Amino acid sequence: MSGQSSATAARTVTADRTAGLALGALGVLAFSMSLPATRVAVQELDPWFVAFGRAVGAAALAWAYLRLTGAPPPSRGQWRRLSVVALGVVVGFPLFTSLALTTETSAHGAVVITVLPAMTAVFAVLRAGERPPPLFWAAGLGGLIAVLAFLAVGGAVSGAVSPADLFLLVAVVLCGLGYAEGGALARELGGARTICWALLLSLPVTAPVTVVAAVADPPHAGPVAWSAFGYLCVVSMFLGFFAWYAGLARGGIAQVGQLQLAQPVCTLAWSALLLGERVTPASIAAALVVLVCVVLTQRTRAAAPAPHRSVASTRPPSVTPDRATAVRPVAPADAITGHGRASAGGVRARPAHRPADPVRLGQDVPSPASPQRRHPGGVQHDVDGVVG
Repeated sequence: MSGQSSATAARTVTADRTAGLALGALGVLAFSMSLPATRVAVQELDPWFVAFGRAVGAAALAWAYLRLTGAPPPSRGQWRRLSVVALGVVVGFPLFTSLALTTETSAHGAVVITVLPAMTAVFAVLRAGERPPPLFWAAGLGGLIAVLAFLAVGGAVSGAVSPADLFLLVAVVLCGLGYAEGGALARELGGARTICWALLLSLPVTAPVTVVAAVADPPHAGPVAWSAFGYLCVVSMFLGFFAWYAGLARGGIAQVGQLQLAQPVCTLAWSALLLGERVTPASIAAALVVLVCVVLTQRTRAAAPAPHRSVASTRPPSVTPDRATAVRPVAPADAITGHGRASAGGVRARPAHRPADPVRLGQDVPSPASPQRRHPGGVQHDVDGVVG
């Protein structure tokens, strides 16, 4: 029985890791368009309007989603953690990248945000307790050095620190914090609910600033700039986080976060296609090196022993018969939407009736070696709602 349980636990961890990587890659693809879209938008719209207006537009979508799904509000502790997410990804990163890209190109911005995976991993260690192996860090650092070396040789880095560079560095620090905290919180709320509640929590700040920016500099832009602004609202600020936070929750914050090493390469490609920037052979070579480093980080982490928490969470808890019915399996979709087997109102379903206490009936009490609880689909899940 124990051998079968261990095999099932290993398959569960592997499946969650694979799903996390796929969702994380989808999120990176969505975010790779953010800098080019911001660059296009701020050429005709005020950067403060772009930064905070995109959050207001996404908050409207978040409110509709939460109403349709009947999601319950977060707990008091979760609200505090959501404030960290909001500071990093709703306010900080959009604001400082918008200010930076008024004078710098999106390709230059892609260079500076190359350090984002490392920053995400650092905050993952500090706030989520993850401990990647040394080779994992070496592979991530190798990808960062490869991109920076390419930019230095190609002349893309001027050598002087400009205000735009400082804005981008601040954006990277805040975004790494928001990614790490949001990925950890998504294990409890789900990726969709995490970004939705963070957007609504930020609304008392983002809405007034948007109004003031619109009054001070009334927006007048062409269809291209408005399309870029719409992409920032719907994809960069809303849908992209559905996949991204779900990926972080399933596959691990530090590991999935390293997929961001491929984001500058994708951003350079979008900059060439949309903004007419030239892609040199050196940039292609750098892209290949970065992708190799990304693959190496994934293989290194996959070869490492699974975290003790992931395996232990699949074992049956030591609970008394009176509390056995309180343990509820969580469906895999929880990492994306935050809902398991739910009623129409979005609340997890409980057993229809409470089984009788075997002690009171004089029956034998099941031993701790009783068969493990299983989801109807045959997959074991963490009893506290953590997926992956």
